[in-house]
Amino acid sequence: MTADGLLFHELSFVREGDDVVVGRLDTGSYAVFPADGAELLKQLTEGMPLTAAANWYETTFDEEVDLDDFVETLHDLGFVREDGGRQATTAPVPVRLRGLGRAVFSPVAWCLYAAVAAGWAWAAAVHTDLAPRPSHIFFVHSLLVVQLVITLGQVPLLLVHEGFHILAGRRLGLPTRLSLSNRLTYIVAETQINGLLSVPRAKRYLPFLAGIVCDGVVFGAFGLVAEATRHPDGTFSFTGRLCLALAFTVGVRMLWQFQLYLRTDLYYVAATAWNCHDLHDAAMTLLKNRFWRLLNRPDRVVDEEQWTARDRRVGTFYGPFIVLGYCALAAVTIFVSVPVTVQYGSIAARAIGSGELDPAFWDAVLSLCMNIAQIVALVVLSRRKRRNSKAGPTHSSSSPEVELT
Repeated sequence: MTADGLLFHELSFVREGDDVVVGRLDTGSYAVFPADGAELLKQLTEGMPLTAAANWYETTFDEEVDLDDFVETLHDLGFVREDGGRQATTAPVPVRLRGLGRAVFSPVAWCLYAAVAAGWAWAAAVHTDLAPRPSHIFFVHSLLVVQLVITLGQVPLLLVHEGFHILAGRRLGLPTRLSLSNRLTYIVAETQINGLLSVPRAKRYLPFLAGIVCDGVVFGAFGLVAEATRHPDGTFSFTGRLCLALAFTVGVRMLWQFQLYLRTDLYYVAATAWNCHDLHDAAMTLLKNRFWRLLNRPDRVVDEEQWTARDRRVGTFYGPFIVLGYCALAAVTIFVSVPVTVQYGSIAARAIGSGELDPAFWDAVLSLCMNIAQIVALVVLSRRKRRNSKAGPTHSSSSPEVELT
């Protein structure tokens, strides 16, 4: 694919309304082109010489094109090979686990997931004590055991959650990458699927929603196990109490997805449905620009032309959805964080304030130390993320990395 000495990497072209998303699957570098620009790029990748391409563009679209600037942009995006014009000889690396991805999201699997959800809904309607509540967290008297089980128990649950994202992407033949990061006060795992922009929009929803599907199935399965292992008198067994404790944390993670201002999985669903490429930054910029204009501070206004017309148009009414995200945060705080913290603090205060160096005292002290260690880990992750962001982006792109949590 050469054009006057230019050699292009393998590029994908995906139509998005009036625009075309062009990018490299191997690096995750994407840009939004107007339809005429995408057609010009196609001509170049098919071998049309630069001079002929300029003439073709002028004849087809009845206007001239600054081809030097256009080619410079292609270099900046990493679309042009910088290897002296040598043709690539290496074959693309096959994506592993593609068959497993198809199995996990097969019709049979969906029927199983629906059965689990329906079974939990029926059981919870009959026995309301299955419904998640903060008291489920304290499934034993030991704060340290609760802390260890809840913290360590999240590791396999998060991996299964991210595994669903990974398999949903790999069933489409897309490479994926798992990393650890943070969102505000939360430590999270993220699955990066940059190649998702290389497939039609309708195929992107499942990779976005796969983690929530996983959480819903795990939540329902925990509830069914708790129901199935009840004692004859109707009380929950130790296994049941443990399952309910873990189910509560999964339920909180599902509610957390509504905090759209954090670019959660549901944010990407909304952005895809509205055919936007960087809705979050566009909406936040528009909101800040309105604020600075009200204060008569034009020097603080940011150029809005760096986002697509679609992003700017949708961004003007995206504000209420950001408010919805903060409402979700308030709900988590009021109905989860505060009750759990109060009960935890009450138990710890009684153990430490008793004045006796008994097992309950040391249990509470060690549990508090573990909480402090988690806060330290959060601070370290936040600083590392901020340091990496100051170092600059890893690739040039007008579309953000797709990071599913």
